[in-house]
Amino acid sequence: MTPSTPSSTPPAPSAASNRSTPAAPSASYDQLRTQLETLTTEQYRSELAEIDQLPTVEIARIMNGEDATVPTAVAAQLPRIAAAIDAVAERMARGGRLLYVGAGTAGRMGVLDASECPPTFNTEPGQVTGLIAGGPGAMVTSVEGAEDSPEMAAADLDAVGLTADDTVVGISASGRTPYAVGAVEHARTVRGALTIGLACNADSALAAAAEHGIEVVVGPELLTGSTRLKAGTAQKLVLNMLSTITMIRLGKTYGNLMVDVRASNEKLRARSRRIVALATGAPDHEIEAALSATDGEVKDAILVILGGVDGPQAAALLTASHGHLRAALTSAAGRH
Repeated sequence: MTPSTPSSTPPAPSAASNRSTPAAPSASYDQLRTQLETLTTEQYRSELAEIDQLPTVEIARIMNGEDATVPTAVAAQLPRIAAAIDAVAERMARGGRLLYVGAGTAGRMGVLDASECPPTFNTEPGQVTGLIAGGPGAMVTSVEGAEDSPEMAAADLDAVGLTADDTVVGISASGRTPYAVGAVEHARTVRGALTIGLACNADSALAAAAEHGIEVVVGPELLTGSTRLKAGTAQKLVLNMLSTITMIRLGKTYGNLMVDVRASNEKLRARSRRIVALATGAPDHEIEAALSATDGEVKDAILVILGGVDGPQAAALLTASHGHLRAALTSAAGRH
């Protein structure tokens, strides 16, 4: 028998070999998985394993109960939050900016808080800014891999001209996001900026990298690892405090009135008149005259009415008092 000659044509692949084979997990993947399993925010809650079988109102009741625990977790960090606010206000009083930096939900929380400051407190463009990994488009569309780059964070901060008078707030539920941690490390060690690390896990790399570490430990989420829930709520509450109380310290309010509000639409124009009325108790015609004399500036109009000065004098007094209405009123009283 003549030996068979091997065919030059390879055998047809089987159906199984046509299917792509997943790449073996890398060492870094295994390390990340191990790291995530240690995080409180990533823990699995077996008691909620059947939550999808419950009536809607019961799921809502459970979720509401979860949310109710967040303010208590924030309260535990109030001394740290207050210390951070005082440090931010000191920097901003000498011209520094407040920069929020984060990825995903955390980044969106920072952009949201920053975007509310101009209409609420009449902040200058760029005075409060939110930077999100992947750029503005990441607000609505996930940018894969952006959160894994500390180099991108450093480049984003350098692009806005970060200085030693600025404050960088890194935001990350896990406290390990490379973009947020990299931003804080670059801001602190390279630029000498004030740094704050806001995380939702204890002993986080982010808090350790910052001068002011704030760790609001909210516990495991209703949906495993969905940190847009309690962690996102905690971030919103803390950022509310950082921006609002800083602005109070900078004289952007008079009591609990937003006297630096920017009247950019009809609702805000109506609110401006109401704020002047609440602050002064003046009749409508006097309020209209004061707002007309001050080009609609609420703080100036209040000073015109309560301080007995004209528009230009009100502006000069407020400039001399660095925008603090109470100090300007004291100066106006000394002129009489």
